[in-house]
Amino acid sequence: MLKFGPAFARNLRHLRPRPTDTWHLDEVVISIQGRRMYLWRSVDRVGEILDIFVQPWRDKAAALKLMRKLLNK
Repeated sequence: MLKFGPAFARNLRHLRPRPTDTWHLDEVVISIQGRRMYLWRSVDRVGEILDIFVQPWRDKAAALKLMRKLLNK
């Protein structure tokens, strides 16, 4: 059986526009299966979502982890 998922995802990543130099971090409280979860996402100036991070607790370390991950990319 041929697996085309990784190749398809790789092609989609290459088609995405380059992120702009200005971006910000959003924090949103969402409910997943009745549990309160915190969604962190980084968005560039034109609205392109760069990365998403979901966890059940809210803390400064989560935001810093996402920021470091983005800066390393």
